[in-house]
Amino acid sequence: MFRKRHILSSLARELLALQPLFLLFLFSLHHNTVQCQGRLSKHVSSEPPSPSRPSSAAPSSSGYKDDPRKIILSMVLGAVTGLVCSVLFALVVRCVVQYLNRTPILKGPVIFSPKIASKTLQSALAKENHLLGSSPNGKYYKTMLDNGLTIAVKRLTPFESNSPEAKRKSVKRQIQTELELLASLRNRNLMSLRAYVREPDGFSLVYDYASTGSLADVLNRVRENELPFGWEVRLRIAVGVVKGLQYLHFTCVPQILHYNLKPTNVMLDAEFEPRLADYGLAKLLPNLDRGSSLYTPPECFHNCRYTDKSDIFSFGIILGVLLTSKDPTDPFFGEAASGGSLGCWLRHLQQAGESREALDKSMLGEEGEEDEMLMAVRIAAACLSDMPADRPSSDELVHMLTQLHSF
Repeated sequence: MFRKRHILSSLARELLALQPLFLLFLFSLHHNTVQCQGRLSKHVSSEPPSPSRPSSAAPSSSGYKDDPRKIILSMVLGAVTGLVCSVLFALVVRCVVQYLNRTPILKGPVIFSPKIASKTLQSALAKENHLLGSSPNGKYYKTMLDNGLTIAVKRLTPFESNSPEAKRKSVKRQIQTELELLASLRNRNLMSLRAYVREPDGFSLVYDYASTGSLADVLNRVRENELPFGWEVRLRIAVGVVKGLQYLHFTCVPQILHYNLKPTNVMLDAEFEPRLADYGLAKLLPNLDRGSSLYTPPECFHNCRYTDKSDIFSFGIILGVLLTSKDPTDPFFGEAASGGSLGCWLRHLQQAGESREALDKSMLGEEGEEDEMLMAVRIAAACLSDMPADRPSSDELVHMLTQLHSF
């Protein structure tokens, strides 16, 4: 099927390339017609007048045929006619090319990994799987394929049940194009899309399974004193998160924005290497739930304009959480003394020269690490600036954070 479409598309392009020759052919055809008419008129005018016809009629006929203005007007009309026909021809060929180059709507599971087979994936999704988490945007499941591979599945339902929008071919093509773009991204700090399955009211996205869970899960265990969490590991996580943003912001063309960066969307592998999840889903989820998040930058509440610097604000909150181990939803940040949010509290302490008060006391000890943490508070405060232009870029942040420690 794809080979046939390719041949037809190549044929249409060749026809489009012949457009100038088609115009020249029309022009020369009309020019030759005019010349023939001129010669015929001369031949008729050279014949003796018929006895039954007045001799005065011949000169008028000859004058009409040999009038140069008539010939020029005829040539101009021929050229215009050829040009109009050529434009129409080009439009028809262009429509044919666009039709042939349309993305075909794929059916069944679309696989991007050689480790996953279509039948085993469908069989695994049909089973009752272990729920890892949920949000207004969808649910995360853990399941195992017949070959022993453990995968994470996110089921998204961007459309209501039996929604007419979900049945439109243009919407299906747009979603398919976006998913193929996301599947082509490869970076150490991104959750790679391995497959997806279209469903009646949404679709399921298949990712590698992160055994340690999300950063939010780890921080909850740290607050319960169930897990030691030193500064070196926290800084490694911060660097990995910002490297993932750097790839999305500066390597991807067109640029990809995360739109929903928070600890639940930062997955950690067995070595605590972070991988960003849910990046680039804004085009698939027009009603993406991010307006009420404490990680949402202030400009989104004013003009709803989201840029790469908006992702930086969300990263600043994550860096603040890593430094303080505090939850942004803590009632402490609702008090006037805290400024009303984790970001305001951090900026206030940094400006007052009391950054040490913000640090998680379990990390304090070695003097060298404490200096790194205090510098990291300054970096977080810069990321949390109310003005997007005053925030550093993800590219600048990589250099700032890697200079704090040798990775």
